[in-house]
Amino acid sequence: MWKAFKRWWKYTVMRTNRAIDDRADPKIQLEQAIQESQEQHRRLKEQAANVIANQKQAEMRLNRSMEEYERLNANARQAVLMADEAQRSGDETKTREYTAAAESFANRLISLESEVEQGKTMVLQASQAAEQAKAAVSTNASALQKKLAERQKLLSQLDQAKMQEQMNTAMAQLSEAVGEDVPTFNEIRDKIEARYAKAKSSAELTEASVESNMLEIEQASRNVEAQARLSQIREQLGLAPPPGQAEGQAAVGTASASGGELNASTEPAAEKVGETEAEAEAQPAPAPQNQATS
Repeated sequence: MWKAFKRWWKYTVMRTNRAIDDRADPKIQLEQAIQESQEQHRRLKEQAANVIANQKQAEMRLNRSMEEYERLNANARQAVLMADEAQRSGDETKTREYTAAAESFANRLISLESEVEQGKTMVLQASQAAEQAKAAVSTNASALQKKLAERQKLLSQLDQAKMQEQMNTAMAQLSEAVGEDVPTFNEIRDKIEARYAKAKSSAELTEASVESNMLEIEQASRNVEAQARLSQIREQLGLAPPPGQAEGQAAVGTASASGGELNASTEPAAEKVGETEAEAEAQPAPAPQNQATS
């Protein structure tokens, strides 16, 4: 039961943290991270200051011990000299007193020498720890300065990301329905393109129809000219045109004279064709033998 509760509690905590991260503002989270880095740097500086203070105290104790050692050494030398002078002067009492004082100074020097050695060791260790603390503070200060400089870059990137997201949303809305009563941009474009294509095809069909009519008129004009030329040739040869051809030429000549669509070169040929038809109607048709002979 307890194991299941622990698993449920860890799951709930993880889910809550994930929900907070999803809804949290990156700008606020960045400021929190910077503040935490600054707080860590402050604590590191305090620790480094304590280490350096220990070094300074060790150096001060060592200096005092060295001064005490020098003073005791000098006193011991002076006591030995005074004891030697008292012995040469024959003063046994002074000799014993100075000798005892010299021995006391010597004992103190021996104990002080061990203290000086320990002090030197402690100062060396404290110096090494102080150098390491200074290096750690310098490294952490550089990292903090780098984070502070990078914060401005990250804030700028965050603003650009927000602007890009807004632009993406606006561009996505251009291809979606703006509202229920308003058509989309794609629908309007398709409608305009369909209307343009229909108008273009109608214009092409109209141009094709006009061109076909012009071709028919040109063909009719060439046929009329050809019939007129054949009539001239038959007239020069003294031949009468066939009855069916004479009627068709007369109809063509009448249409060209009334409509005014033929040019000036075809009008004389049409008049001659009309005169030839009139003569053919007045005269009887030639016999088949004569036509064969011709």
